[in-house]
Amino acid sequence: MQLPHGRFDGPPREKIFNAPLTAVLLVLSMPVLFLVQQRLPDGGLAYAFRASSLVYGDWWPGVLTAMLLHGGWGHVVANAVSALAFGPPVARLFPGFRGAALFILFYTLCGVVALIGYSLFHLGSDDLIVGASGAVFGLLGAALRLLGRKDGSLRPLSDGRVLAGAVVIMLINAATGLIGFAPGVEGARIAWEAHAAGFLFGLVAIGPVAHFFGRRPT
Repeated sequence: MQLPHGRFDGPPREKIFNAPLTAVLLVLSMPVLFLVQQRLPDGGLAYAFRASSLVYGDWWPGVLTAMLLHGGWGHVVANAVSALAFGPPVARLFPGFRGAALFILFYTLCGVVALIGYSLFHLGSDDLIVGASGAVFGLLGAALRLLGRKDGSLRPLSDGRVLAGAVVIMLINAATGLIGFAPGVEGARIAWEAHAAGFLFGLVAIGPVAHFFGRRPT
């Protein structure tokens, strides 16, 4: 049926880009923070994380600030693109201001757990760790629980798709760790242990976090 002004009756068009504002702001914060980092006297290395912090108790500031830093523009782009891919489905679980705060808290916890997980494999190491990769992998783990679910319900951990996806992701992560070198960051190596810890935490923790917010696995 033809409608006035040449419009036709039919299903409404979906938006090409409909990522939640919280996820978009998270993505945009990465290049903005890197520009700030480049202007710091030491390039922000004072705010990096060292695994030796677990041994000597020097937790601050690296355990929280390392995920705000990056090793180069290639590192920034890789994490920003990944956050844009996996952040929106997770952010949609938590609408409103309270939900936005919970999303950022969840993201931050994934990053902290990723650093601790890395440190357990490298106790006493003074190597500097920077980047949001562990936190982004946490979003990937959480997004895996939403695979194919348009109603916002979580797949249980026992779901075959979740288990198969988790195995594939862990194998790919281990393989990149064996290759060793991070793209766009000369001389740096991939902290695959941090990726694995962040991913597994996000995969498991999204269940109780979503339950706290009123979402339930089905």
